Amino acid sequence: MNRDVFITCAVTGSGQSHKKSDLVPITPRQIAEACIEAANAGAAIAHVHVRDPQTGAPSRDPALYREVVDRVRSAGTDVVLNLTAGMGGDIVLGSAEAPLPLSPQSDLIGASERLVHVEELLPEICTLDCGTMNFAEADYVMTNTPGTLRAMAARIQAAGVRPEIEVFDTGHLWLAKTLVEEGLIDDPVMIQLCMGIAYGAPADPNSLMAMVNNIPPGWVYSMFSIGRMQLPYVAQAALAGGNVRVGLEDNIWLDKGVPARNGDLVERAATILNAMGCRILGPQEVRDTLKLTRR
Repeated sequence: MNRDVFITCAVTGSGQSHKKSDLVPITPRQIAEACIEAANAGAAIAHVHVRDPQTGAPSRDPALYREVVDRVRSAGTDVVLNLTAGMGGDIVLGSAEAPLPLSPQSDLIGASERLVHVEELLPEICTLDCGTMNFAEADYVMTNTPGTLRAMAARIQAAGVRPEIEVFDTGHLWLAKTLVEEGLIDDPVMIQLCMGIAYGAPADPNSLMAMVNNIPPGWVYSMFSIGRMQLPYVAQAALAGGNVRVGLEDNIWLDKGVPARNGDLVERAATILNAMGCRILGPQEVRDTLKLTRR
């Protein structure tokens, strides 16, 4: 069991949750305020996507990231910023019978373009989605080839940013180990186990522990599940030796029929951890553990 636990809050994500809850932040100001709210509730790390302020659709516009980061950094609230670099790997096939041409919903760009906002803003952490996967949608593929990941890892390393390797299944963990062995990711290695997302690793304890038991010694790991399994996974994470992620990216409910705010989910996670006898780490302790460079 891990008794010194940090909490990450994924404040908005890139899915359609904004159509199901008015509490999902959309504009840069709302997203920045959500990061600050999460930090005040006990989160050491805020994981950030951005959205089109008019439509709420996922975006990778560097100007939107810049506004969020500037607002958080100027607010006087200490929180480690973790910017996604997962956007730009979306392939949507035309249909099962006519996969080509690709759907206009596809968003497939090169490694350099996926990291423009990271190299400009230099957050302490950015994500590296370590694998390709079918998602629940019929013709959508999250695409992260080994070649693209090697190129992205090298640029992240050169920028002095710590990658958070997002692992959705066992093969992704294998690929992460390969990148480390090739010297593209520095110690301490940080990974996020992403559970319960169709069609990656299911959110059952056996699948989780199959990955946990294959994490090399010395790696720092966190985990989450989606929907109603998010809060039970707070306890599961600590029991499995890891750290915790909650937030509206993965779950919009505090209780059945009760919409959540990001701060609510962080507070609930802190309550669970405190009741288990865990100590919740602050941002500076996380920086020391992960050897982060604060700008």
